Amino acid sequence: MHSAGELHRTSPVGSRHRIPAGEEGKEGGGGKTARREEGCNVENACYSLGVCAERTAIQKAISEGHTRFRAMAIASDMGTDFIVPCGACRQVMREFGKDWDVYLTKPDGTYIVKTLDELLPLSFGPEDLKKV
Repeated sequence: MHSAGELHRTSPVGSRHRIPAGEEGKEGGGGKTARREEGCNVENACYSLGVCAERTAIQKAISEGHTRFRAMAIASDMGTDFIVPCGACRQVMREFGKDWDVYLTKPDGTYIVKTLDELLPLSFGPEDLKKV
C-alpha cells in the first residue's frame, strides 16, 4: 500500500492533518490480494460533514463491488505519534470483520500493526443483528 505517498490528495480544511488511507482486499479463496483502494480525508468547514480517509477508502471499495478486506494502512503528517482511526471509522471497518490488520504509521515511516479487534474490542457487528 502506498498511503504515505498520497498526502497531496487530501483536503484538510479544518484539522490541517493530511491523512491518506489505503485498504487491501481479498477476493476468492486462498487469501489472494486482488486489489487495493485508496482514500483520503475530505474535510468541510462544518466539521461533521467531513469524511475520514479510512471511510473514503472503504466506501470507494464498496461502491466498486468489493466487500472483503484484509488490511488498511493509515498515514499522516501528525508529528511523532502513530495515527489511529477514529471511533466512527473503526465501527465502519468492523462491518466487514474483526480480524483484518490495520497499519498505524508515523511520518518517519515507522509503523505498528494492530488487528481491528484490538482497536475495537467487544464490538458490535452485523452478526449481532441476527441474534434474537
